[in-house]
Amino acid sequence: MMSRIRSKPAYFTCRGGAFIGDSRELLSELPDESVNLVITSPPFALQRQKAYGNLDQHEYLAWFLEFAKLVHSKLRKDGSFVVDFGGAYMKGVPARSLYNFRILIRMVDEVGFFLAEDFYWFNPSKLPSPIEWVNKRKLRVKDSVNTVWWLSKSEWPKSDITKVLAPYSDRMKKLIEDPDKFYKPKVRPSGHDIGKGFGKDNGGAIPPNLLQIPNSESNGLYLSGCKVAGVKGHPARFPAKLPEFFIRMLTEPNDLVVDIFAGSNTTGQVAEAEGRDWMAFEALPEYVGASAFRFLEREQSPEAMKLLFKRVTSGESVNIEAYHTQSTLDLREDTASYGPLTMRSSGPAGTRLE
Repeated sequence: MMSRIRSKPAYFTCRGGAFIGDSRELLSELPDESVNLVITSPPFALQRQKAYGNLDQHEYLAWFLEFAKLVHSKLRKDGSFVVDFGGAYMKGVPARSLYNFRILIRMVDEVGFFLAEDFYWFNPSKLPSPIEWVNKRKLRVKDSVNTVWWLSKSEWPKSDITKVLAPYSDRMKKLIEDPDKFYKPKVRPSGHDIGKGFGKDNGGAIPPNLLQIPNSESNGLYLSGCKVAGVKGHPARFPAKLPEFFIRMLTEPNDLVVDIFAGSNTTGQVAEAEGRDWMAFEALPEYVGASAFRFLEREQSPEAMKLLFKRVTSGESVNIEAYHTQSTLDLREDTASYGPLTMRSSGPAGTRLE
């Protein structure tokens, strides 16, 4: 099956592209049932306005459902939609908002998604917030857990937890070495039948739905590039380990992964590294321009970094591969002429960018 997305990417690699624009319009260009995974972290429904933009909690539900309906139509039948929502408080009082739970219910009841599983991202490095109730009045503990909804188009989405097994604990390693020394097969008071197979080495432990991932990125080409180019990094980046977990569990190599609120494009960077095809949609040109730094293979000169940011934000379609092979002088002469992004079906594995 041959199909096209009309918009040109602001920058692209051999596996994917980042696009500047409204995700609703960009999603509309994609063929129905062509995407394996949409994973994103949208602006949260906070009461206090943030630099990356957010809406009042009452407006937020209807606004987000516009995107959810489009995502549902673009997902393959075994595709998944993973959304990270931060918690919020009601305005002026130390009582929690239920917006992230309401939006979950509406996506299931009104859009037709199934809740495959609820996940909770614990960020141990998160700063105490909200300041009024935690730091000043000492009425609440810090909010350090986000809800992450794994939604699916059918009851049977593609999934393989063997791709995300966790390392065994030291105690489990000893049990595997000598099971008879640590336990006896029998039915426990809880009703669980712990047989001899409990001591089998399966290559790792099944992870829980509580994901403990610190969000403390402090170096790397993205932030160093932002500093060199004199631009601010995205203020609400999520750590690479979060999209990595779901990309590995819910997709296979060459599947198509899309982020509809790409921000600094952590999702695209991870998808590229994992051998998946990807598309990143972001409305703000400066965020897209800075996100291109994630795809550089080595340090560039300050002039090259500034030029890359300028080219991406000015409307060019920049081939990032050129920055891996050419000099700064060559890059000044290179004018990308990247036409409509052509996609061809690669069978059950997904959609491939060409």
